[in-house]
Amino acid sequence: MPLSPALITALADIETVFNGFASPGETGCGFCHVPEETAYLRTPYTRVPLDVVRYYLFEVPDHFDDHPAAMRRLLPQAARAMAEGTLGTVGYGAHGLSRVDWRSWPAEQVTAIDAFLHAWWQGTLTTPEPPYDIDDTFETCATIARTVTPFLEGWVQGPVADTHLAACTDTWLDDLLSDASPFTWWYDDSEDAGLADLRTWLAGPGAARLRTHGQPDLATRAELLALPYDERWAHPYWTSPSATN
Repeated sequence: MPLSPALITALADIETVFNGFASPGETGCGFCHVPEETAYLRTPYTRVPLDVVRYYLFEVPDHFDDHPAAMRRLLPQAARAMAEGTLGTVGYGAHGLSRVDWRSWPAEQVTAIDAFLHAWWQGTLTTPEPPYDIDDTFETCATIARTVTPFLEGWVQGPVADTHLAACTDTWLDDLLSDASPFTWWYDDSEDAGLADLRTWLAGPGAARLRTHGQPDLATRAELLALPYDERWAHPYWTSPSATN
């Protein structure tokens, strides 16, 4: 997708801040990777083949000697591939950054990652046909950041962004209305807070935007998220949808 000025700047910062990182003692997993692939993690300033970036980016942490170091090594190329849509796909596994405590890293690294996530999400929202499904991009951002708040608050106004909102809501609602999680790869303790924040936002500002966007049925179902579980399912909507929209 075309890169916004903010995303171009964020990628440049990622490439500067994480330039030259490596995991010098990395031996990797001999069952999953050949030695030539693992050698890239030990070697700074060398381009890593994109298929190797993709493989390591979604690999489980216990297949590394130093998982955080490996993620730092891959981050410049990984972030650019995510932004340009060349990573192949997202949403089929937990992103490596969601499995490391990157917020404990030095401030300039934390700031660079935060800025990238925000710019990538903003750019996706204004792209009619982004390279990855909008809900997969949201889940990737939220699970890496361990919060939904900046991505909900940053859901820009406009017909393209509102169409994406309708698509996400339609994907999420069945799970949310059943008090289940629509997020496949959110594994840590922040998920419960994220789900609560998502339900609150969708029942309020999200539903209002859906109604304005000409999606009254989605808006009504989103508003039901504000009700306790039993009241939600006893609501007249389920027997007379058209009368309650």
